[in-house]
Amino acid sequence: MNAQSQTPTVDLLPLPPGLVAVTGDEGAGKTSLLRSLGDALWLDLSLPGQDEHAPHQVWDALRQRCPHWDMQLQQDLIEALDLHPHLGKKLSMLSTGSRRKVALVALLASGATVTCLDQPFAALDASSARVIRDFLADAADHTTRTWVVADYEADPRLPWRRHVALG
Repeated sequence: MNAQSQTPTVDLLPLPPGLVAVTGDEGAGKTSLLRSLGDALWLDLSLPGQDEHAPHQVWDALRQRCPHWDMQLQQDLIEALDLHPHLGKKLSMLSTGSRRKVALVALLASGATVTCLDQPFAALDASSARVIRDFLADAADHTTRTWVVADYEADPRLPWRRHVALG
């Protein structure tokens, strides 16, 4: 088994509500740790295998699994992330950043108790990164939801409840 496929022996449980940072270098096990969180909602932000789907199909499929889906938040994020010009396109026609925005809309609007975001700022333009950062900053004081954010570094502008460094 190579280093990237191993799940690190880090116990994040119990997860506090708000923001949890998981940081580490390439191959440290960030993605594996997110996947191992069991009932947490995790979605590969590149949306592999969904090239023929339009954004609404991605959202519709995930919404069926998420009883607390926030339709208003979905619409607000579509607007804030400037996704309207891409709504009728297949994912194969979208840039990496736009594909990731489609996935981020799904994760943020899901209403899941625990939501895992794997490198949420990668490939985003500055404006979109600011939208995601502002959302997370607003979510930091949430009393019942947790966002676990994996990246190389913990964004110093965000109020993390916990920071776990791997590797």
